[in-house]
Amino acid sequence: MKTITVENIVRKFSLEVLTGHDQLHRVLKQSKVRRPGLEFMDKFDFIAIEHVQILGKNEINYLHTLTEEECKLRIGNIVQYDPPCIVITSNQEEPLGLIHYCVTENIPVLRTSDSTSEISAKLDAYVVKAMAEEIAIHGVCVNVSGIGILLRGKSGVGKSETAHTLIGRGHRLVADDIVVLKKLSPQTLLGSHNEKNKEFLALRSIGLLNVVRLYGRAAFQEETRIALDIELTKWEHNALNNDLELETKFTEYMGVQIPHIQIQLQPGRDVAGLIEAAANNWYLKQQGYSAAEEFVKRLEQEFDNCNSN
Repeated sequence: MKTITVENIVRKFSLEVLTGHDQLHRVLKQSKVRRPGLEFMDKFDFIAIEHVQILGKNEINYLHTLTEEECKLRIGNIVQYDPPCIVITSNQEEPLGLIHYCVTENIPVLRTSDSTSEISAKLDAYVVKAMAEEIAIHGVCVNVSGIGILLRGKSGVGKSETAHTLIGRGHRLVADDIVVLKKLSPQTLLGSHNEKNKEFLALRSIGLLNVVRLYGRAAFQEETRIALDIELTKWEHNALNNDLELETKFTEYMGVQIPHIQIQLQPGRDVAGLIEAAANNWYLKQQGYSAAEEFVKRLEQEFDNCNSN
């Protein structure tokens, strides 16, 4: 897991540092920000610790109604749960005693022009991604019609060439050779590049290509949610290649299960077209439609009609 500091979010979101310039090394340990509510009360049983605390208009307006001593008491209720920093939204004026108290307790106080909802969403999304469990695998990641696909297979099987064909059809490259997978939730896997291979595609006999320089910005995407795991393999003459496969197969990455499809390669096969078909078919399944299930139902209906006659 990567370490995120207060300085990282200051730079990322251009936050104004009101106090605590020498405390920006403090580490964020929780992936969700909080707005104080019960923290302003004198008695409460449990509050989650070590969260970035956001002071929006409601909180600031409330603190402005208090005396300096009362404000110090309420802020103390927040500070005792060790927030890495406190963020004031909407460029509001800091309440009485806040700066002095936070200087004493070594808590950085930051300010932003964003609204509470805006900065909360930005911080949550950034921190969740940055703190996510991740692995790097050999493969190619592409986005086909808005659907993230992981292409795997042995070296030289044609993954990069297939990605190049898909780019020519209007789809997008995410990463070639090394794909970074991040687990955002038990159901969500994000595919991205490792910065060094950003925008690059390596083709045998051709060399290294920068797809953005060659084909424009639309040829590349920073990241994509992985929906399909497609393995490219050599053709097996004795394998059953036309089964209905009513039961979905899966590949597991960091505990997240991704639907798995194997495509066997043979001269003349339109592999890019098959991947497009797989992506579109996956989309239809998400809408509740399965061609295989409909086909089986037609067979069963015909069978029932024959038996009834």
